[in-house]
Amino acid sequence: MSPRPRLASLVLTTAVVCGGAVYVAPLAVAEPCPGAAGGGGVMSPPMGHRPGNANDKAPLPNLGRLSRSIISAITQGSVQQQAGVLPGTPRPVPQPQVAQPQVTQPTPAQPAAEPAPAIDAGTTSLVGWVTGDQSAGGSTLQRFGISGTDLGIMWDNGDPANNQVLMMFGDTYGNCSASNLQWRYNTMLRTNDRTLSHGISVPPGSVSNPYSGSPEWQPGMSKQTIPTIRWAPVEKGIIPTSGIAVGKTQYASFMSIKNWDNAGSWTTNYSAIAVSNDNGQNWGVYPSSVRPMAPGDVQRAQYAPGNENFQQGAFLKGNDGYIYVYGTPPGRSGSGYISRVPANFLPDLTKYQYWSNDSQSWVPNNPGAASPVIPGPVGEMSVQYNTYLKQYLVMYCNNMSDVVFRTSPTPVGPWSPERLVVSAMQFPGGVYAPFLHPWSTGRDLYFNLSLWSAYNVMLLHTVLP
Repeated sequence: MSPRPRLASLVLTTAVVCGGAVYVAPLAVAEPCPGAAGGGGVMSPPMGHRPGNANDKAPLPNLGRLSRSIISAITQGSVQQQAGVLPGTPRPVPQPQVAQPQVTQPTPAQPAAEPAPAIDAGTTSLVGWVTGDQSAGGSTLQRFGISGTDLGIMWDNGDPANNQVLMMFGDTYGNCSASNLQWRYNTMLRTNDRTLSHGISVPPGSVSNPYSGSPEWQPGMSKQTIPTIRWAPVEKGIIPTSGIAVGKTQYASFMSIKNWDNAGSWTTNYSAIAVSNDNGQNWGVYPSSVRPMAPGDVQRAQYAPGNENFQQGAFLKGNDGYIYVYGTPPGRSGSGYISRVPANFLPDLTKYQYWSNDSQSWVPNNPGAASPVIPGPVGEMSVQYNTYLKQYLVMYCNNMSDVVFRTSPTPVGPWSPERLVVSAMQFPGGVYAPFLHPWSTGRDLYFNLSLWSAYNVMLLHTVLP
């Protein structure tokens, strides 16, 4: 894909209002690596053109610092620290049987050939940059070695003593004149900033402090978080898609990229779940959570029909002892599906149940039984319960690359028509991956949004009507 034309660098002064004029968002001054992805001008985000000898040697999880419950969840045999893998199938300690959820018999939304007409969701404005030269805490290149990145999935770390929001990013570039452009598969920032109207401020990072602004390899250089497990012969990315805390244990779903096919479409090797017991400082991957995209893609894991619909995900913590795990096929053209699993068994695929429209029930251990519950196309999505609407809310980009949301009285559905949050025409350069801030409350929705032409992440604010 050819690079987009360079946009002039502007000062953050103009707000974006739905229904208003086209708004040209500013580029970060520290433009990430011009031409790094095969062209001149502004860097095209990664499309398979990786720097030679790309740095994928993330430090292995320090298993000695994991809790006994995590270590005991790893099966028989010695713990092998190999390529960041937590060996064996997790066997969480059985918990008392949880109450059945109240959403056992909803009437789910049926897939539609075309998205429903968008309804204005309220007033949306640009708060500021999360990453890049103009981010709230200062240049992320100078502070964390991050000149360009995307996504910024967010979740509450579940630690009442040190309550933070963890933000995980995708392909990350650093100093463009350094070896391999300081490219990393993914990175992470942490924040306890609750004054979101002023942007997201991130404290300094640390090599050893698990509550610092970022886990680092060395001062001023955020380290790669989720490592490669090298289960795929061709792997062009390890992209986080969602995160959640169970107690103070952090889980992140991710997809292993086989090929960047074209704009909005890519092929995965598998999806899986990584775990950290030290607030995201070190991560390992549960082999039992690996979902191969197709038969034969991953020799060490068995393909199950329906896995292809859970290559990208979104976590939602229910009030019934379950975690609801939404899924889509790779790319931005598929519909949304839903599964659920007892919270204590999140990495164990054998404990998952899948919603079937045919039987109007949850079907255990059979991803092929899952029916579409959110009509596609659904891009990267996030889901949360909204206290103002008293509804569940899912946000994503549709086939027009507009940011939209739907609401539902239950995690399964039925889902409302789409409501327009940001029109793609208001952000020349391409927007994608809207991820809701977990501390959004009432009428105020804050969310991260990636801008392709700048290859950095912004924070936006929507006031619900």
